[in-house]
Amino acid sequence: MGLPSLEDTIKEKLKDRKNAHFMLVDGMSKLLTEKVNNCQSVDFQVSGIKWRLVIRLSRGRKDHLSFVLEITDEKCTGSNWEVKFNFKIGIVPQTGPDYCFVLVGHQNEKQRSQGLANFISHTDLKERFLVNDKAGFYAEISDVQPNFPVTRIPRTMGTAERFKLIEFSPRNSRFTWKITQFSSFDGEEHSSYEFTVGPRRWRLVMYPKGFGDGKGNSLSLYLFASDYVTNGPKGGTLAIYKLRVLDQLHRNHCETDCRYWFPYNPVDPMDSLWGRHKFLPLEELHNASKGFLVNDQIYIGVDISIVSTTEYL
Repeated sequence: MGLPSLEDTIKEKLKDRKNAHFMLVDGMSKLLTEKVNNCQSVDFQVSGIKWRLVIRLSRGRKDHLSFVLEITDEKCTGSNWEVKFNFKIGIVPQTGPDYCFVLVGHQNEKQRSQGLANFISHTDLKERFLVNDKAGFYAEISDVQPNFPVTRIPRTMGTAERFKLIEFSPRNSRFTWKITQFSSFDGEEHSSYEFTVGPRRWRLVMYPKGFGDGKGNSLSLYLFASDYVTNGPKGGTLAIYKLRVLDQLHRNHCETDCRYWFPYNPVDPMDSLWGRHKFLPLEELHNASKGFLVNDQIYIGVDISIVSTTEYL
């Protein structure tokens, strides 16, 4: 009889880890690169408060991962809140005891996350816990003491998710927006129609005369994350992508690489878009020899190379 899968091991632990949340990361080899760098769980609730797991490359030691627990609850705003608690962060092995640390938490407006900056080395992770490019992380929270009222709903079992990084070829994730009669555009902002890549719909947002510190001097260009097209848990979406304005004459395109965690249901809608205020100087845009604007026609595009997805485990 073979070893149990990581998925089965995690599901078995849910029964007696009522206040724990598990995140199975599928694609650790991508996470351990500067290109991706970090991942985060969906929000989960323990003792009436919302939390999130964040795993990233250590800023101090590049051969290590950091692991922190963040409070994301909307009740934790302003300057007078604090939450005291105990928590355990760890990795689930295929067999045998967990690799874990027990910590004391105290979070407030000055410190919304706690954990270990050098949680585990890449070598230890690969040799001891990586199974088919997957690793299972978790946090277990207890003795939560906020200084504000909360409604505590007892949990009957732990919760778990699968976080996956999906890599796309340009053929399957490239979107090009053709705009004719560009000079006739009225208004500050214009959006493309929506397209689907991974778990969400997206659209390009363009300010022909600039936005923010690009206003009056540049074309501003952004990618906007819209609705979800999957039934999985709703959380932030990591996207790694390239924005571009095409050079129609010389193929010397204006391009920039972007990486952003698009939030779920943000308070400020502007948090759902990311790009560059100063994407293309207006002087270059309207210079006929540059080839960006030809016969009052422009091509704006995006290549999305990696998108994260989350599903229930």
